[in-house]
Amino acid sequence: MRDLALAPHFRTLRPGGLADSVFEAAAHSPTLPLLARRTAGPAGGWEEVSAVEVRDQVVDLAKGLIASGITPGSRVAVMARTRYEWTVFAHALWAVGAEVVPLHPSSSRDQVECILRDSGCVAVVVEDEPAVMTVGSVCTTLPRLRHVWQLDAGGLERLVERGAFLPATTVDSLRRIVLPDATAVVAYTSGSSGRPTGCALSHRALASPCDTILEGWGHTAAPPGQQPRILAFLPLSHVYGLMIQEICLRGGVVMGHEPDLSEASLTAALRSFRPTYFYGVPSLFEKLYKTFLRTAQQAGHGALFERAAETARAFAAATERHRLGRGAGPGPNLRLQHALYERTVYRRLRQALGGRVRRATSGGSPLSRELSLFYEGIGIYVHDGYGLTETGGGITMQPLGREKSGTVGRPLPGTEIRVAPDGEILVRGPSVFQGYVGDGAATRAALRGGWLATGDLGRLDAEGYLTITGRKKDVIITNGGTSVAPALLEQRLRLHPLVHQAVVVGDNRPCVGALITLDPEFLAHWRSAQRWQNGALSREAREENALQDEIGRAVAAANSAVSREESIRVFRVLPEPFDVAGGLLTPSMKPRRDAIVQRYALEIDAMYQARTPLPRVPAPDDPLSWDEGDDVFR
Repeated sequence: MRDLALAPHFRTLRPGGLADSVFEAAAHSPTLPLLARRTAGPAGGWEEVSAVEVRDQVVDLAKGLIASGITPGSRVAVMARTRYEWTVFAHALWAVGAEVVPLHPSSSRDQVECILRDSGCVAVVVEDEPAVMTVGSVCTTLPRLRHVWQLDAGGLERLVERGAFLPATTVDSLRRIVLPDATAVVAYTSGSSGRPTGCALSHRALASPCDTILEGWGHTAAPPGQQPRILAFLPLSHVYGLMIQEICLRGGVVMGHEPDLSEASLTAALRSFRPTYFYGVPSLFEKLYKTFLRTAQQAGHGALFERAAETARAFAAATERHRLGRGAGPGPNLRLQHALYERTVYRRLRQALGGRVRRATSGGSPLSRELSLFYEGIGIYVHDGYGLTETGGGITMQPLGREKSGTVGRPLPGTEIRVAPDGEILVRGPSVFQGYVGDGAATRAALRGGWLATGDLGRLDAEGYLTITGRKKDVIITNGGTSVAPALLEQRLRLHPLVHQAVVVGDNRPCVGALITLDPEFLAHWRSAQRWQNGALSREAREENALQDEIGRAVAAANSAVSREESIRVFRVLPEPFDVAGGLLTPSMKPRRDAIVQRYALEIDAMYQARTPLPRVPAPDDPLSWDEGDDVFR
């Protein structure tokens, strides 16, 4: 068994609960901006809110909670998008010792009922009228639920009024008895499949990775002398989003909120807020790259962009070899080309993130080495980190000055990682969760002698860098006995501009297949750029054939990374993308494989049945019949 343990924590973790950071900031730097709110009007500006103002809002809400009967240990759900009120309300709950149960705002009626009942929530905050209707439809099955507060109907304002008679010292008395090992969050996760399970996370578990990252990497979030600024847009219903929130509140970083994840809204928010550091997920970095490419092609500069992108990757790869002691770095010609593209291309690309971001973090799933090198080459180094709900967020980070693209870095100080003989990653450290709520058997299965069995597969290299290779439960075994980890194939498929999402299938099938969805914006651009010749086929038929050929090239490119037995032999392009609302994506934008396979069972069957073998080859049930001569892309 391979393991790696780094040095102890940079510093002793703060005592107390998560709400203390707001009160400490107000006491030490009362005028320091902590949050930023969108201002009304077409300009879309931002109003900064000082530490003392945030603290006062937290206290006022906490008094209302106390007056409403919320006591230490009470569980309260928050079902809203990423917005200012989410952050303030969560810290008010923690100030009185209550536990937050995050709910994704697009959760279905059944999911809402299951989580509220399983967690025993006594109250829930929702965003709008549809959410009120969803909760209302299940209230009769939730005898413990006493309050439903609606943000857009003045629910928090009335809560403040309700507690106005209480002195602030009442809140202080409760806050001071919150211990680091008390439960702060019950985060429900089903991974990529299964029934939601509540992960109990302590204040210590959530604070630990945040404080360690701030101590070791916090100075990289902004140039010297500037206060860092981070735009939060990832769901606060997911631990990754909560980690970003607590990094901001604990690190004196100005945090803005953007609830709308549409391309237009997010682009406008980034340009107006101008963050100094950027947090995202791989799908976002992939989407951003495809937007760069599409915009360049629409302007007639597609070839220029592709040359600039190739130069960026080459420059970053040479720079990486130099910092790892494996080469001399970029040569004179490469430096000259890179400098030329910096003036003409790269600085314009950085404007898409507001113009001030030079470092970023990707999480949720591994980022491809190609994309990591591209962003480093244009002047934005993207740390690819690793963590999961059960670890309170991040557990690895790229060591400064020794970053290695294609890996998720090394364990955070104070965290230990092992790779078991079967390839499963095991983790031990202060951020590991307390257990699954009401499920002792699942807790015992996950926690083995103090080590968390993550369910992820990976490997540690000689220098202790971790590479994620997939999920144990995602491994596909064809009926020929070939084991395939789908993550690499899916990652490489998504590199093609037309491919939005990809899920590899093939359990008990004669070969590996793929379900693919298309990027709507790039598909529209691709269609407009086609030049069709007259012929016997209709325009629609010619377009369909050309699209199949293009996706076939994407599949062939993905197959180049694996053996012939592991390669994709059939695929099906689906008419619409997977989404969270439809239950096919997790809140962190990862596919729910079991749900997707169940939803598209007929399409999967048709995909394999449509394949006709060539004459004089073994029967279709023999996996060897799926050879290179077959037309498997129809």
